[in-house]
Amino acid sequence: MKEQLLKTATELFLNQGFKSITMDDIAREMGMSKKTVYSYYENKEAIVSACALHIFTSVCGGIDGICAREMNPIEELYDIKKYVLEHINGERTSSMYQLQKYYPKIHQELRKSQYDYMQSCVTTNVLRGIEQGLFISEISVPFVVNIYFTGMTGIKDETIFPRSAFPVGDLHDMYLEYHIRGIVTPKGRKILNKLIKSNHN
Repeated sequence: MKEQLLKTATELFLNQGFKSITMDDIAREMGMSKKTVYSYYENKEAIVSACALHIFTSVCGGIDGICAREMNPIEELYDIKKYVLEHINGERTSSMYQLQKYYPKIHQELRKSQYDYMQSCVTTNVLRGIEQGLFISEISVPFVVNIYFTGMTGIKDETIFPRSAFPVGDLHDMYLEYHIRGIVTPKGRKILNKLIKSNHN
């Protein structure tokens, strides 16, 4: 029952926002009393925290699955981007802004977890790219990893990148191309150009 409650609450939060959904809404959707919801989670902050962790763990699992396929690092970055867009962006981005605004401590903990995971994932990706001759060997890997994370979080700021001018999908495509073009070798550029061409088609 607790697992189903978590899944239901997560969907409600993602679709309608962390601020908008109340414990009454969750109880109603589950067909149970609010008292029963409180028997599993002592307050709304507790269920918001559990849902944020659930979203993070789910997305990481999907990314791990992509990495396990051991495709070339450039294709891997594009597949990860596609997966993330399908699962946590689009119409659902506003809910994450609500999490940041109304539950800053939970958002900060989530951001730390995202950074730790991303650091490991992107470091592995860059090192494999260097090993395969797709990324230049002279780069500072920690710098590339940190600038990638900074950029990925920065492009979510709608005051800088308003959705009216920068649709989410286009924005992520532009940023990923920008990131990869800065570190590819001529060999890697051929793969990148081929991927961009196939995506446009």
